[in-house]
Amino acid sequence: MHAPTDVSLPRRHFLATPLIAMAHRIGGSAHESIPGGATQAATSKRFRHPGFLDLQVNGFAGVDYNEPETTADRILDSVSALRRSGVTRFLATLISQPLDRFSQCAKTVLAARSNAILGIHMEGPYISPEDGARGAHRREDTSPASIDDFRRRQDAANGTIRLVTVAPEVPGVLELIGYLRTNGVHVAIGHTAATPKQIQDGIAAGATLSTHLGNGCAQMLPRHPNVIWEQLAADALTASMIIDGHHLPPSTVKAMVRAKTPSRVVLVTDATAAAGQPPGDYKLGALMVHVDDTGMREIVQRADKKALTVALKGASEEIRTRFFSNMSKRATEMLREEMEVLGAVRLRDVEKAQQDIVSIARKLEEEGLIVTGAAAGEAYVV
Repeated sequence: MHAPTDVSLPRRHFLATPLIAMAHRIGGSAHESIPGGATQAATSKRFRHPGFLDLQVNGFAGVDYNEPETTADRILDSVSALRRSGVTRFLATLISQPLDRFSQCAKTVLAARSNAILGIHMEGPYISPEDGARGAHRREDTSPASIDDFRRRQDAANGTIRLVTVAPEVPGVLELIGYLRTNGVHVAIGHTAATPKQIQDGIAAGATLSTHLGNGCAQMLPRHPNVIWEQLAADALTASMIIDGHHLPPSTVKAMVRAKTPSRVVLVTDATAAAGQPPGDYKLGALMVHVDDTGMREIVQRADKKALTVALKGASEEIRTRFFSNMSKRATEMLREEMEVLGAVRLRDVEKAQQDIVSIARKLEEEGLIVTGAAAGEAYVV
């Protein structure tokens, strides 16, 4: 177990969000530049302010920190882009994922050797597996908490995990919270479907932060009590919020900030590789995220065994049989992974899905991973 280096994390952080406009030059200009490339008429002069600190950055400027193939140089590129937006310090955020994938991503973050990266925010895997509460995390990547598993992840990160987001109702979490606090790691409550009593237990164990409060919870909640009210009322919890015009409406932000008071509010971006990029599809670990021209994000439907079956629906029985029976286990896994990465099963774009599945199947066949059955290349999505 690596003892974490002492890092002082201020209680309050202001982030560069689309609400903060920076003029092109000192003294103001005809237009102001907004992070993301948009412009608006100037209403004030440029101001000077210490660099912003963001506790939750999954990636930026086309670079995904949750992708094992991302290089240290690409991470440094994203750091430079973040600096241009005003963020000079941040926690690289790694979401729920298997230990081996987490380890590879953490080592790449460390290899960047950037002073801007204060450490790692481990968001999961000890979170709720329920739809809504788990948000963009894959159900299969969530898991019960254990001190042993955390130790392995902290070892892989060379002791740089500074913040861990957990759901207090998950088995093993309360014991883990105590361990984390004893070892100088901050704990946040998030992606949870906990009861009020479970949230209170998490606070008593040592949790001091709410991760993006108002998000990462069920879409439909009881009027009261619920996970949002309970965390708003808890003076022991500082609340992080995503104030981007999409995650929370203005009236909700106003009410939540008044309830917590500004001294217990942290603004975060929860930025992904799509941040600062034009509309399109971008990776978030094993997921594909689609960003439209308003900046709204949605998860592209994930491929699984059922989706693979749907992908071959309409092909002849002979083709379907040969396609599956003649593929090695690894080839089947690779096909499924490739489909996830490319977003092959898309309800909104069947034609693109057809092209993807054909291309992937042919690629696997060329590499010899499909033992026989040239017809596999004709598989298609309907």
